[in-house]
Order: sequence, then C-alpha cells, then structure tokens
Amino acid sequence: MTLLVEDRGAIRLLTMNRPEKRNALNTELTKALLQALSQADADPSVRCVVLTGAGAGFCAGADLGEFKGLKDPAAAEARAQLTMELHLAFSRTRPPVITAINGAAMGGGAGLAIAADLAIMADDAQIGYPETRHGIVAAIVLANLVRQVGRKAAFELVAFGEPISAARALELGMINAVHPREAVLREALALAERMAALSPAAIAETKKLFHEVSDLPLAQALERGRDANRRMRNFDKLDGAGKA
Repeated sequence: MTLLVEDRGAIRLLTMNRPEKRNALNTELTKALLQALSQADADPSVRCVVLTGAGAGFCAGADLGEFKGLKDPAAAEARAQLTMELHLAFSRTRPPVITAINGAAMGGGAGLAIAADLAIMADDAQIGYPETRHGIVAAIVLANLVRQVGRKAAFELVAFGEPISAARALELGMINAVHPREAVLREALALAERMAALSPAAIAETKKLFHEVSDLPLAQALERGRDANRRMRNFDKLDGAGKA
C-alpha cells in the first residue's frame, strides 16, 4: 500500500509508504492522500490528522519517472489538476493537519510539508524547491510558499533551488518546531493530542475562518469574522464534527 492509515484515538495518522522512492508522489499515492483527507473530513471521530513519511525521507516530490511517461498532453493536464487538488485539500479538510517532516522534503514534497496547518521538522532534515535545477518551475507549490514566507525569501527558494536546514525553515516561519529525528513523530502526535482535546466546533470554525481571511482585504475579512461570531452562538447545537 502506498499510504498507511492508522487511527490513534481521535488522531488519524497517514504515512506515505514508498520508502524505496523516498515517498515520491505518483498518481496512486496522490489519489490515496486525497481520498484519505476526504475520509478524515467526513468522519466526526477524527479531530486531527498527522502526515509523515516511511523510511528516511518525508517526500521527494513528484515521481519524475512517472512524469516522463506522460506524453499525452491531456494526461499531463489531468496529473497537474490532481496535484493542485491535493495541495488545496489541506486547507479545506475540517480537522487540522500536522506534518511530521521526518526527512528530506523536496519540490512537491516541500509543498505538502508546508500545506498543513502545523509542521514539525527533524533537526537534520532539509526542505527545498530544486525545480529550476532540473530546468522546470516550482509551479503549483509556489502558491502556498509565497503566502507563508516573505516575498524575497520565497523567490530565493524557488529561483536558486537550494535546500535549507530545519533551523532556517523555522526562522522563515515555514514550520512550527524542530526536534531530533527520532522524536519528530512523537512530538507531532503530542501536538495532535492537544488539538484533539479542544472543542471540535471551535477548531473547525477557527480553521475555516483562518483560511478564508488570509487573503482577503481587511473589510471583507472583518465581515467574515462577524459572520463567524454569529455562528459561534450556535456552537452548543453543533455535533462533534462542527456541523449543524
């Protein structure tokens, strides 16, 4: 199986399971991740999701071997659409998602690592966007990156394609914490436990509002906040999934 799914109480642990390919994202794994996030979203018993990689790496990005075989423009377009949907799914999934970056996260893997709501990274891991070094563009992953770090830093990362350390990623705000490799998953699960202990309705509404207002003009963002304030009055009428 390319993706392992395990429930630990209210936490759903997803493990990308292609260690021999450094968990590179082929179509099968991408579809499995999309399906797993959709299932977590629909399951009220899931209060937090943790994503990590099997073996020594988190995710090497797109499976270049598969991409080279996409000679049909329609097939290539469909694959790009699938990638876009995966990166968008993190913000639209009801439970918060935490990435446990246990090793190298490159290209599309770096995009996955920071697409989550929170991220914990191994102290000896690196993250980077090496696409220009292969004569291509860090395209879909750029949307999240430019929203999370300063413009100059984002351009430097995608233009030069040089990987950065966990300490630098923390400094740029790409991740939340750095821990020894052997402690990364444990720390991510502990953070997930803390999240799961909070009100499901309040967390779901907080995540929804957070992503809504991030890119809105101030006046519109305040209006969305006002609307959320109204919905808060009905929290006692919501079920465990934060739905009326």
